[in-house]
Amino acid sequence: MKLSSLNPEQRAAVEQTEGPVLILAGAGSGKTRVITFRIGYLLQRGVDAENILAVTFTNKAAKEMRERVSGLVGSTAASRMTISTFHSLGVQILRREITRLGFKKGFTIYGAADQVRLIRDIVARLAPQGEKYDAERILYLISAAKNRLEEPDRFRFNPGDPYARMASEVYPEYQQALKAFNAIDFDDILMYSEKLLRENGEARTFFQERFHYIMVDEYQDTNHAQYRILQLLTGERKNLCVVGDDDQSIYAWRGANPGNILDFDKDFPGATVVKLERNYRSTAAILATANSLIAHNKKRKDKILRPVGEQGEPVVHINCENEEEEAEQVATTIRNAIYNREAEYSDFAILYRTNVQSRVFEEQLRYEDIPYVLIGGQQFFDRKEVKDVLAYLRVILNRRDEVNLLRILNYPRRGIGPTSADKLIRASAERDCPLWDVLADPSSVPGLEPRVSDALSRFVYLLESYRQRFRTSSGLAALLRQLVTELDIEGELHRSLNDPDRARKRMEHVEEVVNAMANFEQRETKPTLRAFLEKVSLLDEEEPGGNDKEKKLAQDAVVLMSLHSSKGLEFDHVFLVGVEEEFLPHTKSISETMDVDEERRLCYVGITRARKSLTISSCLERRKFGKMLQRVPSRFLEEISPDLLLQREAGEGRDLPPEEEEKKAADFFAGIHGLFDD
Repeated sequence: MKLSSLNPEQRAAVEQTEGPVLILAGAGSGKTRVITFRIGYLLQRGVDAENILAVTFTNKAAKEMRERVSGLVGSTAASRMTISTFHSLGVQILRREITRLGFKKGFTIYGAADQVRLIRDIVARLAPQGEKYDAERILYLISAAKNRLEEPDRFRFNPGDPYARMASEVYPEYQQALKAFNAIDFDDILMYSEKLLRENGEARTFFQERFHYIMVDEYQDTNHAQYRILQLLTGERKNLCVVGDDDQSIYAWRGANPGNILDFDKDFPGATVVKLERNYRSTAAILATANSLIAHNKKRKDKILRPVGEQGEPVVHINCENEEEEAEQVATTIRNAIYNREAEYSDFAILYRTNVQSRVFEEQLRYEDIPYVLIGGQQFFDRKEVKDVLAYLRVILNRRDEVNLLRILNYPRRGIGPTSADKLIRASAERDCPLWDVLADPSSVPGLEPRVSDALSRFVYLLESYRQRFRTSSGLAALLRQLVTELDIEGELHRSLNDPDRARKRMEHVEEVVNAMANFEQRETKPTLRAFLEKVSLLDEEEPGGNDKEKKLAQDAVVLMSLHSSKGLEFDHVFLVGVEEEFLPHTKSISETMDVDEERRLCYVGITRARKSLTISSCLERRKFGKMLQRVPSRFLEEISPDLLLQREAGEGRDLPPEEEEKKAADFFAGIHGLFDD
């Protein structure tokens, strides 16, 4: 490991190992390299690998960091370190300590769909007759409270807001139901971890003695709960090194608090601050544009991106007549670059503020026969057939998980209809016992038909049988394959869909769950069903569609994605489209509910994704609900120094080279002649 390969600022960040350290890492400044070298430097100085904790925000980032550290210091040392996400770290804490909170050790982690279903049931019970509430909105309010570490008895809300009022009633009932099911949700992982570390000195001391050196990536994205966990883990040593960029803090809507990074040196007096300002990604022209824009944010750490590379092409702004012309302009620019062999399709990204903006670009790219991938949409673990299989595994692991138990009660169909299910639920409530106990003794439920009792007995026997086998067998994937076959999920898909192609496709998704378990078995030294389900739950919530996204980005195709999704990525050529008031900045931020500064940071993130060229576009008018409406260019365009933007009319450079025009004409006439050939 040669520190001489680092620039002076990077080296200073690596060598400052003691006490609190804030590394302000601008876009493209090589922060990942600094983190991995810093870990290697600690190990070289004799720090035990088991005493080092590195925290990231995604499993992918954790995996990449471990691979880089392995390349520097070898896989043995790297494997002894803890490199994980915040939530994986929280699960480690809860695995050891959760019984102190009245839970049993084998807890279940509920995903978003399970949470919404549970909240919907509670709302139906609590809401006055005739009043309707969106369960997802109530879940958002509860999630925000948990990120602020507000338990039900300390939940702050506006009494004048009917949704907040309903959330205050649902929240305690929701937590009680989760506990009854021996389940926690994604936000509980952090809230309960903080509670345990704060209230229990023994637990706090154990983890403080384990982790002597703590490093955190993307610190600007931390919420209050994560900040408190770090404070409690750091203890008296204060060996906390955080890496981040306040100018890229774009997740306030999900609880991120940019104040954590802005106030770091106040929260940790005597902190060393190192600025990484040299940018190795973008041209000088692109960086000047980014610097010019972000300077308008008042609450920020003073820094500037400094180019290492060439000046490059000027940043272009095109004001189009409408969205169709905007899409044509983008598609034609890509087509010409491909024809002239100046780039490949995967070198291009089209970035927008909201997902609804993608439609017109998709249509135009299809029309031009340009391959593209859309990042977003339904993800693997959101698919019904996948959730159904995972629900079986969750109930096998935890019989008290009643949300998933009710999901599989009549899937595949076994003749247990809504009326029978209602009788079972009522019996459970009247006896004040778990639903599973009622299912195990169906003959005791009044009015239940004999055929339903028989079906329930077979259902319970099946689950109990696999519960024992998953406990004792080493072949998890083989067992899951047997379960899928025994349930005849393939037959159920064909019967319910009545479409062989769709049924086959969905069965492939079910098979992919088996494949995922097989891969998990290969990677883990002690694979268990519990560990597999924990991994799936964390992957699903931390990186929705992570694998799908990686597969799509590997294709030679133009990438369409939102600005939020683009963070952490880079492309040779970027089109930042729809840069207009009410899009960027978004309507919500212009009102009092959000901060325009965050929208400016979002625009800055989009600009700094570009390596070689950046084209910004806006429209004079757009269609909304079938009507053409006048549009106003974004205030951000006015904030960028005018001499940095090359103003170009729509249509400039859109004509094809003469040779391709001739080829297209020849192809067209050949096609016409073909119509008349026998």
